[in-house]
Amino acid sequence: MTTSSFASLADADRFLKQFDCLKPEEAQAADYTQIREALAIAVEHSDYQILGICAGSLAEGTQALMSYTQVLGTSPEPKFQAVEGAVYIKFNPRSGLCYAESYQGEHRGVLVSCQSDFSDGHSQMYGHLPLNLFESI
Repeated sequence: MTTSSFASLADADRFLKQFDCLKPEEAQAADYTQIREALAIAVEHSDYQILGICAGSLAEGTQALMSYTQVLGTSPEPKFQAVEGAVYIKFNPRSGLCYAESYQGEHRGVLVSCQSDFSDGHSQMYGHLPLNLFESI
C-alpha cells in the first residue's frame, strides 16, 4: 500500500472520518484505493488495531476478518459457534479475544479501532469501512 494521496496523518484521519455511520451502499461507492491508503497511514501511527465487524452472515464476517487481519499482519484463529443471520465479530490481537454474536443493527462494515500504547499516540476509530475492502488486492 502506498500513502501518496495523503500529506499527513491528519489528512488521512479526516478522510476516514467521513465513513462514520455511513449506510452500506454509501461506503461501497467510495474509492477503495484511497480508503486503503488512508487506513495504512492510520495503522502506521498506531500500535495495534481492534476490529469490529458487522456483517449479514457469519461467512461474510469471517471473510472480512481474515482479509483485514492479513493486511494488518495479525492471525486470528476464530472458532465461532454457529450464528444465524447478521453477526457482530470482535477481534483484539493483544488479548486474542475473537468472538461472533448475533447482531440486530442495520450497519454493515468494519470498525477499525487504532490503539496506542501511549497517551499521546494515535487512538481513533474508523468505520464502518467496506467489508470487502481488501478482497481485490
